[in-house]
Amino acid sequence: MNLQLQKPLACVDLESTGLNITKDRIVEIAIVKVHPDGSREQKVMRINPTIPISEESSEVHGIKDADVADKPTFKEVANEIKVFLDNCDLCGYNSNRFDFAMLTEEFLRANVDIDLKERNLIDAQQIFMKNEPRTLTAALKFYCGKEMENAHEALADVEATLDVLFAQVDRYDIGNTAEDLHKISKGDDNLDYARRIKLNSKGIPVFNFGKFKDQAVADIFKKEPQYYDWIMRSDFAQDTKNVLSKLFNQTMLNKS
Repeated sequence: MNLQLQKPLACVDLESTGLNITKDRIVEIAIVKVHPDGSREQKVMRINPTIPISEESSEVHGIKDADVADKPTFKEVANEIKVFLDNCDLCGYNSNRFDFAMLTEEFLRANVDIDLKERNLIDAQQIFMKNEPRTLTAALKFYCGKEMENAHEALADVEATLDVLFAQVDRYDIGNTAEDLHKISKGDDNLDYARRIKLNSKGIPVFNFGKFKDQAVADIFKKEPQYYDWIMRSDFAQDTKNVLSKLFNQTMLNKS
């Protein structure tokens, strides 16, 4: 393995009740932690989401309500997961848009203080799409010459993602540290996982949705502070609300 790690790299895959990061919940989490010496630890948990699993999701990952009825809720295992992820950079497949966003929401609901944005976040899909646009199954075949087995089982997806990531480091001139891979994974300069707020070309936070799309957040909050109140009352991801709360407080402080 040519990937040079300064700290452990935790590869995360989630199965969920659906794809809405605000409303849906985790039903299974698999983490494989790779240490700088190449040794590995793994943690796989089924989670009681406390809400029904959609039929569409069950058809994908095979997990039904009865399978998780007697499992712990995320709140009950949140601290255990946090400890397992301590001092780790993170990676996954399509993780910057889904897994890390949903995991953040679950931690916020459980009142567990963890900020994943402080880590290097590596998305093997972003690296893949910028070089060889394919699915995870095709990526495993392309990079590793392996056939994908048990697709959409969380642990199988994690193992496949790690195989792909290590092969990408060997194949492409993209660097071999977590910091290098974080830079190529992050894509646009979004401030929240739901991609509602981004930095424009001048590094200014702007809205990425709605009637004020591409307008500076601070300008809108100065002119129409009620827009902030509306967002806080509406069905936005908690992570998005947290980012906007910080920006709102900064705007009001600078205004005074």
